[in-house]
Amino acid sequence: MAKINFGGVVEDIVTREEFPLEKARQVLADQTIAVIGYGVQGPGQALNMKDNGLNVIVGQRKGKTYDKAVADGWVPGVTLFEIEEALEKGTIICYLLSDAAQIELWPTVKKYLTAGKSLYFSHGFGITYKEKTGIVPPADVDVFLAAPKGSGTSLRRLFVAGKGLNSSFAVYQDATGKAREKCIAMAIGVGSGYLFETDFYKEVTSDLTGERGTLMGAIQGIFAAQYEVLRANGHSPSEAFNETVEELTQSLMPLVAENGMDWMYANCSTTAQRGALDWWKPFRDATKPVFEQLYNSVKTQAEAERSITLNSQPDYRVKLDAELKEMADMEMWRAGAAVRSLRPENN
Repeated sequence: MAKINFGGVVEDIVTREEFPLEKARQVLADQTIAVIGYGVQGPGQALNMKDNGLNVIVGQRKGKTYDKAVADGWVPGVTLFEIEEALEKGTIICYLLSDAAQIELWPTVKKYLTAGKSLYFSHGFGITYKEKTGIVPPADVDVFLAAPKGSGTSLRRLFVAGKGLNSSFAVYQDATGKAREKCIAMAIGVGSGYLFETDFYKEVTSDLTGERGTLMGAIQGIFAAQYEVLRANGHSPSEAFNETVEELTQSLMPLVAENGMDWMYANCSTTAQRGALDWWKPFRDATKPVFEQLYNSVKTQAEAERSITLNSQPDYRVKLDAELKEMADMEMWRAGAAVRSLRPENN
């Protein structure tokens, strides 16, 4: 492992230099990797592993998602199977269904977890909250995770572009004495950048906090607040959207990604710099109590309970689609659709 200084704290990480793809191929040479679920994470991970030369099959019920797998090049009866057949054939079971679906399918999966097999996750939810999920693996199988820090769509797009997402990795149960090397090999195989070690509990608590916070929930809330203030003060939808979202996503965040927040500030006007430096701390102070409340809700398992309860309801998909439509129908995002259509690359 390499030692890297992260802001004054030295951490051990794994890079492709210490654990190259060829080593991952050697570790996994005798394994049949069965990706169960072809929804959010499944396609990106499965396709990346296949393109990296690993032996991958997909388990998916017939229907629209099954048809997508066929369109992506998975061959029925060769690399694409019904879930139970894939579970039987697989030696590493990649359990990439949604958390609610994992709970539902667990009794079936458990039947096929024979001694020496491996159970792979990309989220610590099912294991961490095992009292609520009922997901308790047999003692004679390896259990580990690799969690790419991004969506499955981004994982695939970056891989195709010759890039990668960083991933956390963790071993929960080492029955064979080889769980750690298999875990790291899988993380490299799915197209990770560098790897940092965690455990299942820390992965799920940081992940749930991030999704509800700056990655998704908080950013939507901040966008909406600023947009509404601008509109209430007479600014047009086009102006409000450009000053709230478009400039951030198209101009400023790429600079942050390239070389940090100070680099982005340095590439803006002195007026912009002065205002940002004056106002970032009031925004931190105003939002930090909300983040503390959020983290506590995660830590006390209230978020897990809500997720399991709501996502397990038979009409969940209908209600989810309605909530997403409500967001899409906001003036801000309708204005955004018009703005995106006018980008030079779209004309």
